[in-house]
Amino acid sequence: MSEETIPDVGATAAARHPPAVPTTKILAVGHWTAKGTPSARGPILPSEMRETARLYLAGKIDQWYFKTDESGVVFVMNLTDPTEAHALLEKLPLGKAGMMEFQLIPLGPIKPLGLLLAEPSK
Repeated sequence: MSEETIPDVGATAAARHPPAVPTTKILAVGHWTAKGTPSARGPILPSEMRETARLYLAGKIDQWYFKTDESGVVFVMNLTDPTEAHALLEKLPLGKAGMMEFQLIPLGPIKPLGLLLAEPSK
């Protein structure tokens, strides 16, 4: 019998299907657009840094990184709504200029941890 067909008799239904994971952070992975050439973005970067620092100081950005391949930035945002994250990032100078776009990835606690909390059936 393969592992896939062995019935799970020791786990409760809740353990087999833990509740949905809440979004607790947003990972925002930014990349330059065709408009974001080094010469075009240079004059905008000082205002971009100031506005990004304001989001950090307001608690909206928890961590910020520059991708070492120089293709963009990565933010870990203290937000739970991707729509809010998108709106904030689009208001930054590079977003307004169409020079940077973001992939937004909702993050949450590791779902399998719920399996550890389930009481074994007796």
